[in-house]
Amino acid sequence: MGEEFIHVAGIVGSLRRDSYNRWLLRAAQQEAPPTLRIAELGLEGIPLYNPDGASPPPPAVQQLKTALYAADAVIIATPEYNHSIPGVLKNALDWLSVPPEENPLEGKPVAIIGATTGNFGTLRAQLHLRQVLSYFNADVLNRPEVLVARAKEKFGPDGTLQDELTRALLRQLLQELALRVWRRRFLSALEQH
Repeated sequence: MGEEFIHVAGIVGSLRRDSYNRWLLRAAQQEAPPTLRIAELGLEGIPLYNPDGASPPPPAVQQLKTALYAADAVIIATPEYNHSIPGVLKNALDWLSVPPEENPLEGKPVAIIGATTGNFGTLRAQLHLRQVLSYFNADVLNRPEVLVARAKEKFGPDGTLQDELTRALLRQLLQELALRVWRRRFLSALEQH
């Protein structure tokens, strides 16, 4: 029997090609256990949320929803803009929340990470993101927290994460994410018997 992989949807809450959070997600891909695969889902092309155009959803939104339904878990790398999550990320979540009965994050394990050049490591943004995700009833991991402060000092010019403590925290977080997925699969198998 072949190895069973865990498919994780990675979302970066920034549109910048070389954002610290994209680099942090790339580091997570490198630190992931062998059976865990993280694929980044882009937020480019998602229009501003407008309830008048929500049914059917625009193609970019439907594509994001479909990918999230197919994923076993989600990891979100969020910057902190003005003490909160970026508008592009909130906009995508607003689209994902409608209609409520088509929630792609219901019960799904979600890990949050974030990097910023400031001193608080996206603490406030992550708190706000947790509040938003509570609406989705997602299974958000509480620990370990990956709050990368002073990101400029922790990444090399090529985007490589050079901070060993952050790498260790990423490994711990991804192991916990994998455990949540295995637990969810186990409980689902029990319910089917």
